Amino acid sequence: MKFAHEFKEALSREGYPTRWLDSAIPYSQLKKCLKKVQRELRELGLDPETLQQLLAAHALSSEGDPVPVAKYNLDADKSKVLRPRLSIFVQLKDGEIVQASLSPASKSFLQKLTAVQTSSDQPGSILKSPIDLLEEPEQIPSDHEDTATSAHRYQRVEVPLVFDAEFFDILQNDVNNLDALQQEEQESLRKEVATLGHEVSAVTKPSRYSKNDISRWRELFELYLDAQVFFSTHERDHGARKSDVALRQLMWFQNQVKDRKLVEHFKLPASRDAYARFLELNAALLRNLKFQEINKTAIKKILKKFDKRTALGVSSSFPAAINSRSFMAEGVAKEICSQVSQEVVSVVPRLDDYICPVCMSIAWLPVRLKCQHVFCVRCVIKMQREHKRQCPLCRGDVIMQADLSK
Repeated sequence: MKFAHEFKEALSREGYPTRWLDSAIPYSQLKKCLKKVQRELRELGLDPETLQQLLAAHALSSEGDPVPVAKYNLDADKSKVLRPRLSIFVQLKDGEIVQASLSPASKSFLQKLTAVQTSSDQPGSILKSPIDLLEEPEQIPSDHEDTATSAHRYQRVEVPLVFDAEFFDILQNDVNNLDALQQEEQESLRKEVATLGHEVSAVTKPSRYSKNDISRWRELFELYLDAQVFFSTHERDHGARKSDVALRQLMWFQNQVKDRKLVEHFKLPASRDAYARFLELNAALLRNLKFQEINKTAIKKILKKFDKRTALGVSSSFPAAINSRSFMAEGVAKEICSQVSQEVVSVVPRLDDYICPVCMSIAWLPVRLKCQHVFCVRCVIKMQREHKRQCPLCRGDVIMQADLSK
């Protein structure tokens, strides 16, 4: 099955919103444009074999420094728009190509370019090939000749490729659209995390009605951290997880929660609502991750196809040139997971934080004394009634000053 069909099926199968689908990589359109690029190069005599020879070859200057025969660059202009440039460098001696490292086919091709350039300098001549001279030939003296007698020179010409520029205009525009979409989704997820953090904080405060929810939420989050849904800290698979692995880990977490009946033992309905929101947040992250993966795969596939048909080597240069803020980087899941850890998981107090050192049970209505030690209100009241003035831990005179109204 061809990737174009797989790509279309994957987007349809996941049920993404319309605006997501509108931002997806137009793989079929890029394939059609690539055919135009290939045809344009062949019409100029630049088949993949010739280009591969040119890009791999080097000549030596009079100082012995290597001089590239050809360069292909993806550079951004001042408006950050990619401008692909194919430049060919030729070394001439009396109008003839002298690079010994070139194959006969490459020499023949470059000789034709030189002939075209020479004819374009004649009055009334007609340029029959779209080769644009960027600079005048530069005289470079050899080791045995001075500047006046040297016949060696280097000449650079640029091949303006119309459909090459069109291809990267389409691709860059769509990556920018994906960037904008990721920014929107990330902001939406941030708000969801903040809301969830407030909800979890509210249902885990020790009180008469929710004291048992502290232990349930703590156990629940310990399971979630053990699952390492989106990121692994294990040596064998350290780093961000793929969507299929993330899904498997998320299912493991949910099954563990179900088997231990953690949700069933919540005392507050708000805890169940918060857990449902927590699962929805993870599902949203997983869906976002899948969308990123399928589009990144589409970009990787089309660039690989571009290289195969042109030998221009853009697979490695495009990600750096595009300077994607969100999409090409793995920032969304990482940032949101970090926020979940800080604003959701960490707001649930550890059991040790609320263990009363007198009765050794979870402190109901915990009271923090001026010495900062925490006891349950029942034990503090009992100590006050017994006229015990000193903290059992530090012996500070703080018991009778305890504020029981909080």
